Amino acid sequence: MRKLEVLDLGRMDWLQAYNLQREYIVRRQEGSGQDTLLLVEHPHVVTMGRNGKESNLLASPEVLAKAGISYYETNRGGDVTYHGPGQIVGYPIFDLRGWKRDVVAYVRAVEESLIRALALYGVSAGREPGMTGVWVSGAKVAAIGIHISRWVSSHGFALNHTADLSYFRYIVPCGLSLPVTSMEVLGIVATREEVIARVAGKFGEVFAFDSVEFVTTASRP
Repeated sequence: MRKLEVLDLGRMDWLQAYNLQREYIVRRQEGSGQDTLLLVEHPHVVTMGRNGKESNLLASPEVLAKAGISYYETNRGGDVTYHGPGQIVGYPIFDLRGWKRDVVAYVRAVEESLIRALALYGVSAGREPGMTGVWVSGAKVAAIGIHISRWVSSHGFALNHTADLSYFRYIVPCGLSLPVTSMEVLGIVATREEVIARVAGKFGEVFAFDSVEFVTTASRP
């Protein structure tokens, strides 16, 4: 029986959340623990993926720091991205050996989970040819950047819920000169708790888990 555990970490520094991911990754690679969806909201931070281009970072780390924005280079795929208050960031730590050993199928499934969650609010979200993420009328509402090691996934997605989109001015989001949007801009009024419950439910559905269970921080490794 495949069970998805969901843990809402609340507001947490990016590096602290990254180190927590590593604990979960090791457990899954060793065949212990459960597939887990970590949900978090980060203070302002810009991260650069392993395939990122410095030209897509429009401000130096020093300028970012003065604006109260942290900066980290990371091992996820993709280019540069921004996280901050009002975003729902999800880190699925899934052992894909129990689902599909297919990286492209995994990315599409993450997208599909978010597309279905947004559909619950009457939003017709979808994909753009040749690009990752979730889009509404040509604007990106959710970014995706993943890492897979020994078929265990990490990193994940950032869904713009009520995020202040002006912070994207410091970067070329995911290396694409295209607009970003948010659930709030799209006219959706919903609490963070409601959105994460619906997102978690759709992850359970798309990845064919038998059950989805919200756990407490006391359940952390």
